[in-house]
Amino acid sequence: MLRLNGHPSGRHFLQIPGPTNVPDRILRAMDHPTIDHRGPEFQAMALKVLRDVRQVFQTVQPVVIYPSSGTGAWEAALVNTLSPGDRVLMVETGHFATLWKKIAEKIGLKPEFIVGDWRRGVDVAAVEARLREDKGQAIKAVCVVHNETSTAVTSDIAGVRRAIDAAKHPALLMVDTISSLGSIDYRHDEWGVDVTVGGSQKGLMLPPGLSFNAISEKALAASKSSTLIRSYWSWEEQLAMNANGWFPYTPATNLLYGLSEAVDMLMEEGLATVFARHARHAEATRRAVRAWGLELLCVNPAEYSNSLTAVLMPAGHDADAFRKVVLTKFNMSLGQGLTKVAGKVFRIGHLGDFNDLSLIGTLGGVEMGLAVAGVPHKVGGTQAAMDYLKSVASGGAQAHARAAE
Repeated sequence: MLRLNGHPSGRHFLQIPGPTNVPDRILRAMDHPTIDHRGPEFQAMALKVLRDVRQVFQTVQPVVIYPSSGTGAWEAALVNTLSPGDRVLMVETGHFATLWKKIAEKIGLKPEFIVGDWRRGVDVAAVEARLREDKGQAIKAVCVVHNETSTAVTSDIAGVRRAIDAAKHPALLMVDTISSLGSIDYRHDEWGVDVTVGGSQKGLMLPPGLSFNAISEKALAASKSSTLIRSYWSWEEQLAMNANGWFPYTPATNLLYGLSEAVDMLMEEGLATVFARHARHAEATRRAVRAWGLELLCVNPAEYSNSLTAVLMPAGHDADAFRKVVLTKFNMSLGQGLTKVAGKVFRIGHLGDFNDLSLIGTLGGVEMGLAVAGVPHKVGGTQAAMDYLKSVASGGAQAHARAAE
């Protein structure tokens, strides 16, 4: 953290779209003596975690847990199901979709990119059209990002599945949920996803260090004949040992304690309530942005992200210079623009362990930062968000339900 005048008072506002703030309850769960990962105490904990984490993915299928960032889970999804030279259909929705494509290239696959403008989600019709053209069924997988963290755009995964089915194509469906898992409604089984990729450091409220593959029966069958080289990432040994509560290597024991607590917290709140809370905070943030007279990067309201909001800077103003002002003056970190939108946008994270007052503090910091940095804007964005949150609080359950729609 950049500190110009000694240690700042109060807590640092970490409002990037992940890693997110880790709640005290999870910190206390991880503050546990490291135990024997071949002993009965660990076995009982591991069996609970491996069972319970499936609820977050809304699946009854197995979920493999890796000690890695989400990048490792991207690679695992590919190497366990595909063979060298296989064609993979991917969609350019932003920075992270682009990085997943680069991994596919490095490991010997042949990704085909449906070009996008970074302001919209997956073009479902384009996916269906391309699969219909693939008469020889050379495309073996369709890989898409559910919530593109670099652009704050959420794609229609159920629609992608319908497109694959309409084209009568056997391609696997792989989905990145790294910034949507535990924040935005996601249904691995119902939506017919074959491999779901997740990470610990966003909606799951954990530090970085764990990643996930949720695996369908079709994906597991594909892994039996795929020939890409894999060892550490292999599902086979993982699943065999997981069945009895073990891992084929030294696991991230204390992070697993944190994961167990995180899943408990999500289930206690209820997934529907968690999703409604994120929807409420996202809508309040968008109202603030509009009241400031600024522009959202996402252009389609149906694709607005509930995990974060990406805001375009006015012409002639640099987003990173603004972010520096907010950090040095108000001790708050905002997300930067990445690659194609570097310097052009800033991103407000509003996911994970977050409530109404945290949001108002965040938006107040943004509004003060706009003024101090000399960024043209109208006053009243924070008030607009407060007015919305007050109306939801006054409206009770029905208003909460509307916020989630």
